[in-house]
Amino acid sequence: MRDRRKKHLTERLTACECILYSPTTNDLNFKTSVEKKEYIDFQSRFKKNAPMEMEIGCGKGKFITEKALSSPNIHFIAVEKVGNVLVNACEATLKKEIGNVLFLKTDAHMLPKYFPPHSIDRIYLNFSTPFPKNRDINRRLTYPAFLEIYKYLLVPGGEIHQKTDNMHFFEYSLEMFSQNGFKLKNISLDLHHSGIKENIETEYERRFASQGQPIYRLEAYLPIQ
Repeated sequence: MRDRRKKHLTERLTACECILYSPTTNDLNFKTSVEKKEYIDFQSRFKKNAPMEMEIGCGKGKFITEKALSSPNIHFIAVEKVGNVLVNACEATLKKEIGNVLFLKTDAHMLPKYFPPHSIDRIYLNFSTPFPKNRDINRRLTYPAFLEIYKYLLVPGGEIHQKTDNMHFFEYSLEMFSQNGFKLKNISLDLHHSGIKENIETEYERRFASQGQPIYRLEAYLPIQ
């Protein structure tokens, strides 16, 4: 069930423009649209050069805001296509005066339009929708077409960190990463009992873990040729 559209959503998003890049395009065809590059001017958005990390599907922003606060020398890009959710993350970031996060309102298919190749050091996929039905398999964020986008975005040796509560989606992701040129490390079938200390919980993660559900985690990386 979808959340009811928030009151004054457009005005609230507009008020967050200093940390929100909300592109508009008349071309809704992903394949043709990404050919017309509109690279984001990060020099005008961030005050200094630094590594860049990206969360795809940032939701209400708990993970990305805590990550940014704990890593002030890293720039973070938070991608979310649903404005109704994104506005919470933007407003929380402004309230906390976090200066190393930029939000991008777009679909993951569109990322090569706004980023030059090999510009992202790490990608986070936190509790992405598993799309369990076979007819929706191409919408999973670890589907091969998305993995090709990540290869374009990541620096040599760049990493993808994935967390999910869905065992079948996790198994699918392990297989897709392995079949599409990624190496795997630090695989956990029960993150909260794995001994890993530096873990920032998302909103979904906290809820699932409180219900006793195991959290699955992996790190995938591109070998340096």
